[in-house]
Amino acid sequence: MNLKLNPAPRAWYREPWPWLLMLGPAIVIVAGLTTAYLAIVTSDGLVDDDYYKQGLTVNERAVHDRRAADLGLETELVLGGDGDRIRALLRGKEGLRLPETLRLNLVHPTRPGFDQKIILHSEGGGVYAGVVKPFVGRWHVTLEDEGQEWRLFGDWRVTDKRSALRLAASGIASPTGFSDYNGR
Repeated sequence: MNLKLNPAPRAWYREPWPWLLMLGPAIVIVAGLTTAYLAIVTSDGLVDDDYYKQGLTVNERAVHDRRAADLGLETELVLGGDGDRIRALLRGKEGLRLPETLRLNLVHPTRPGFDQKIILHSEGGGVYAGVVKPFVGRWHVTLEDEGQEWRLFGDWRVTDKRSALRLAASGIASPTGFSDYNGR
């Protein structure tokens, strides 16, 4: 009987262990190249090109916020239809003359391509209406008059087509569920 105690050695590339040990660094190289590619071809939407100018307008925005508080402004924004219509019920101090149009800015926190600027037209009695592209998720909301003398702002977490948001002059926003307004 002839037993082989030491079989003939196999070539290194036929063994699994060298390949297994090389797999980790290979994955890291591929991931690094993919990350570099994505960093080059996509824009960084979170960084504004005019951040310095925006910093200079902080005091101006504070004046607009104080003006809204002085006027006692508050509004309720309500989505209607299939989430493609929006209405605002604007209220203020007694005797306040309400503007004919309002500017509503819906700003997505991380995806500037989804931002919307909507003009809301008066329907009388402090009710304003406009058309929007349907949206869901978290949004920064700014409502201003046409002369940009005051503003109301807050965050809106839209979960369905009938979502509502109440904005007060203090800048504190409170989301509400369904409204008795029903998007009429």
